[in-house]
Amino acid sequence: QVQLVESGGGLVQAGGSLRLSCAASGRTFSSYTMGWFRQAPGKGREFVTAMYGSGGTTYYADPVKGRFTISRDNAKNTVYLQMDSLKPEDTAVYYCAAGQLRASWYAALRKLENYDYWGQGTQVTVSS
Repeated sequence: QVQLVESGGGLVQAGGSLRLSCAASGRTFSSYTMGWFRQAPGKGREFVTAMYGSGGTTYYADPVKGRFTISRDNAKNTVYLQMDSLKPEDTAVYYCAAGQLRASWYAALRKLENYDYWGQGTQVTVSS
């Protein structure tokens, strides 16, 4: 059992920055693939970024490439999402997810069904 708790969401103006945190329980945290997904009102949950296993392999969805950065601190059992140059279209509830994936390619990491644990989400609102 893994529990995930997101924090760091809020209201920010376009062009601003925000850093989300995802604190995870468990002593085997470093073995999990960690991902970030987001869901805008009236839309499905979409892939944002993920880091495979203990780190080293990362993928980003096209809309956030060059603006968002995923990182992790295994000692603190925490994953971060640094969001820079935020746009109004980034407005969504952001969810942290964890899974024990054995495939590291993008097609696997972007699939919601490959993640077993989810946080409750944190709201990010970007004003124009």
